[in-house]
Parts: sequence; C-alpha cells; structure tokens
Amino acid sequence: MTMHGMGGPASLGMSWRTRHQDDGVKGHALAPGTARRILAFARPFRTELIAFLAVTVIAAVIGVATPLLAGGVVNAITGGGTVGTVVRIALVIAGLAVLDAALSLVSRYYSSRIGEGLILTMRTQTFDHIQRMSLAFFTRAQTGALVSRLNNDVIGAQQAFTSTLSGVVSNVISLVLTAAVMFTLSWQVTVLSLILLPVFVVPARAFGRRLQALTRESYKLNASMNTTVTERFNVSGALLVQLFGRPTDEARSYADRAGRVRDIGVSTAMVGRVFIVALTLVAALAQALTYGLGGALAIGGSLDAGAVVSLALLLTRLYGPLTALSNVRVDVMSALVSFERVFEILDLAPSITDRPGAGALPDGSRSVEFRDVHFAYPASDEISLASLEDVAVPGHTPAHPVLHGVSFRAEPGQLVALVGPSGAGKTTISQLLPRIYDPNAGAVLIGGHDIRDVTAQSVRDAIGVVAQDAHMFHDTIRANLAYARPDATEQEMRDALVAAHIGDLVDGLPEGLDTLVGDRGHRLSGGERQRLAIARLLLKQPDIVVLDEATAHLDSESEAAVQQALTTALVGRTSLVIAHRLSTIRAADQILVVDGGRIVESGRHEDLITRGGAYAELYRTQFRPQETSDAPVPDAPGHTCTCTPVPVPVRTPTG
Repeated sequence: MTMHGMGGPASLGMSWRTRHQDDGVKGHALAPGTARRILAFARPFRTELIAFLAVTVIAAVIGVATPLLAGGVVNAITGGGTVGTVVRIALVIAGLAVLDAALSLVSRYYSSRIGEGLILTMRTQTFDHIQRMSLAFFTRAQTGALVSRLNNDVIGAQQAFTSTLSGVVSNVISLVLTAAVMFTLSWQVTVLSLILLPVFVVPARAFGRRLQALTRESYKLNASMNTTVTERFNVSGALLVQLFGRPTDEARSYADRAGRVRDIGVSTAMVGRVFIVALTLVAALAQALTYGLGGALAIGGSLDAGAVVSLALLLTRLYGPLTALSNVRVDVMSALVSFERVFEILDLAPSITDRPGAGALPDGSRSVEFRDVHFAYPASDEISLASLEDVAVPGHTPAHPVLHGVSFRAEPGQLVALVGPSGAGKTTISQLLPRIYDPNAGAVLIGGHDIRDVTAQSVRDAIGVVAQDAHMFHDTIRANLAYARPDATEQEMRDALVAAHIGDLVDGLPEGLDTLVGDRGHRLSGGERQRLAIARLLLKQPDIVVLDEATAHLDSESEAAVQQALTTALVGRTSLVIAHRLSTIRAADQILVVDGGRIVESGRHEDLITRGGAYAELYRTQFRPQETSDAPVPDAPGHTCTCTPVPVPVRTPTG
C-alpha cells in the first residue's frame, strides 16, 4: 500500500525527514500562553481537525490490518483452505487498499484546508500588523527577516496542525497497534525485534546530526545569496556595481557561495542515501531474524506460517514510528517555535495608535500649529526586535532629544518654509505633522485639533507629502496615481498629470497611463518622477501639503518644471516646505530658521535679511550663490548683493 503498507522506504523516508529538524529547539522555553494562542488560531478549523484526525486513525488501523490478512491468506493456502476463502481475503485486502487510497485523498483535503486556512489567517494578520508599525520600526528591521516571518515561520506553524500532528497521531496509533498485535502473535519474535531497535535508532541520530549541520549551513548560504541577489538586482545596486566596475568580483563571490551550496547538496544527497540504505539494511536483517525464529517456531508447531508472514510485515511498521517518535519533541518544538516567532511580531505594539473614542478630523481644517513640541527618536528596544535586526540584543541607548520646544503657527493657505543646516530637525518637524511620529511633549494641531485626539487615518487623508526622492511602486503610472485615490476616474488622473506639467509626456508614451515605471520609478528621470509624485498629490486633493526638499537634487530644467507643478499644487493649501531653493524662500509667507532642534528665527525673507542674524548668514552661504545677475537684493545691514531673483509664482500672503 502506498501509505500504510509493507513499508520500508516510506516509513524510513519519514524518519529521515525528521532528522532535518534542529535539536537546538529542545532547550527553548516557550513564552507563557503560547499553547493557548495556538488553540485560538485552530478554533475556526476544529471540525476539519476532528475529521482529519479520524481519517488518520482509520488509516493507521488499515495499515495494521493488512499484514494480518496477508497472514490469513498464507494460512488458508498451507492449511488446506478453499479457493473461496483465499479470494474473499484477497478481496478484503483489495477493498482496504481502495479505502486507504480514498482516505489518503480525504486526509489531504482536510490537511490542505487546515494548513492553507492557517497560512491565510496568520499571513493576513501579520501583514496587516506590520503595515501599521511606525517608520522607526522599518528603519531598524531587516526586510528579509520580516519576509521570513511571513513565509518560513508561517509555514512552519502551519505544519504543527498538518504533518506534525498527523505524524504523531499516526505513529502513536501504529506503534501501539503493531506492538500489541505482534505480542499477541509471538512475544518471542517481538522481543527479538525490539533487541535490534538500538541498532536502528543510533544510526538515525548520527546521520541526523550530520544532516542538521549541512542543512543549517545550506540555509545560511542561501539566505546570504538571496540578500546579495536582492541588493545587486535592484536598480540602485546594479548601478553601483557597474559604476565601480565590480561585476566580475560580484560574480566570483556569488559563484563561490553557490559552489559551496552545490557541494552541500551532493553531501546531503549522499548522507541521506547512506542513511536510507543503512536503515533498510537493519530492517532487512531484523526481518531475516523474524523469518528465522518464526520459521523455527512454525516448524516446531508453536506458530503457524501465516503468523510468521504477518510478523515479518508488521515488523516493517514497527521501526519507522519508533524512530520518528524518538524525535517527536524536536518536531513539535520546531512548529511551536515558528508560532512563537509569529506571535513575537503580533505582540510588538505599533507606537502610533488612535486613542479610544478618537473621531475623524473635521473637513476644512487647514491651519497648522506646533505648540512647545519636544521630541526624541525612540530607542530600538521600544520599537523593534533583536531577531529582526540580526543582533544578539537590541540596543538601548538613552533617547537623544531632537526637538526642543518648537512652536509656530501656519494659517490656512500660508506657505511656511523651514531652513537650516543639515541635521537641524527640519525633516523631523515635517514627519510629526502626518503622525509618522508623535511628540514626547507639547502638541501638534490641525485646525485647532490635537492630532492625537483624532484618527491617524483622517490626519493622513488631509495631508499630502512629496519627498525629495519620491517613491514609485514597480507598477504602471495609472496604479501609482490611483494609490492616492483608488476611485479616481481616468479623466481625473489626466487632469492631475496636466496640472503637474507631465501630461504631454505621459500622452506621448506608447502605453500611456499603462506604462510601467520600473523598480522605484527608475525608468523615469528624477524630474519626471517628482512631477508624477506631484500629480499623485493633486489627485489626492489634500488640505495641507508637506514638501521635503522636493527639488533638492534636480537639474535646472527639471527644477523649473517641478516648480511650475508645485505652483499649482500649493495654491489655496497650507504648505510646510523644507526649503532648498531660493525661489521657495522668497515665496514663503513665513520662514522658520531651525538650528539644533529649535526655531531660532522666524519672519519673511526681507525682514530676516535686514536683521542680519542666522538667516542672513545662511542666505549668504547657501542661497545667495543661486543668484547670478546684477540686480541688487537686500543683504545684511550694510551689505548688498547684485543678483536677479529666480522667477517664482506670485503669492498673496494670508493670515
């Protein structure tokens, strides 16, 4: 029979597979409550589980009944039985074979229902939970580690209810039934068979340890190769390799590791084959002893010939379950540890959550206020896990304050520019507004509402952000635009593209809106990518706009196009802009000079220049070089410069 018959290779193969588990989990202490949480995951599948276990029990009984029927055939032949008796027994054996085959299909159905259902539940819950984590979590966690939790650990947990559970139940039932029947037939032959058990189990453990070592090394090498492929095959990585002329070195390094994986594969195949051959040989020797002793007892009249055949067949069903159960703790713990690693992610609470009873931000709330805001980035042990960072223990360093009592107000429709040296805290201020982080003290308000008192979703719905490196998914222009508003019509998308001064470009592409932008949008130039990001923002139609140096790394031509697009994007919207270009500075209703996490100056361009303070110095060193002609522009007191302002949109100050 395929699953429960005479055996050898099938049962030995199962024993061999159990050797792949890592004995390291034996010493692992599960977190309290893990078993209860596992049962909670299994509760929706309790009907399928009961049916699955029932089928497994019936299949195990069939596996023991078949050798006994085979012995009955031998007795009928040697004892002068009729042809009818032999045929009837043969028909029963055939019927059991058909039933066994049908049960294997039913077992597979319930197994897949349970397993795939668990995978769906755990993956969706884990994915949803990870998506809600703060940005700080993603700055520390390795992407590969998160992917592993969603794939390897979820599948490992699923096996607890399919292969591990069915294997344990099937092996226990088979072992008990087989041993009981064998003792009933002949205790002498059964004892002799058990004497050889150590010769069967010891090689299994020895080969298992060798296979574990090879498997661990193979997994490590494959993980390293996967990381290399991921990093080198994205656009930025491929460009870096080519710019430094390292393709040959990269290929050589990859080939070395791939060669070692090949060697491990050959070694694993040979060790596994030797293992199977050795166990098959031991089982054959035990069977030979059974025939010898059983035959002697049969000739002596104390045992019939059919019993000898039944004992020999049952013997093949004795060693496999014993060997598998000898490693059952490792199998079970491996599955439980996979569950625990998934729970570890689910138990890591997002740092940005809605307060109980939080409502939506009212429509039309467009004023922005920072009120004595203090902020320090959280320590790693507050927002991440050591196992996701590939370190032994998560670092815990005292929180270093980044913002110190930041206060300002932007009236509806105003443009507020943040300027200052690198690391001053400008980007941190811009990230507090859409609740990427929450302040440690003070408050951020939109339309007079503390953003912690309303839902994070409503805050983010009201805000549009364009960063200096606008991210695009590896998808079409249409899909990247629709990410801002999935219900947008094609005409609305085209209007947004025209307003962002990229409509003609998209219309000129062969696939138009269905053009694939490539990995991170690298099929587009920097200026095109920024304008597409602005079109996405316009499609969203936010009340508040945040620009984080949206033109910082563009050439003059691309900057001019993006500036035109921004002119449309900022009209009538409250805007918080991290300024990099002089044009943005002069257009601002209010300029905030940030230094050391504090606002050290605020005012309009001309006023700040006249004061001759930090802004005037920053203007002379950073912004003034952008001016290239002879028109005089006010400088610090007693100074003038000859320059012509860069053309900017005319804005009427409000508030």
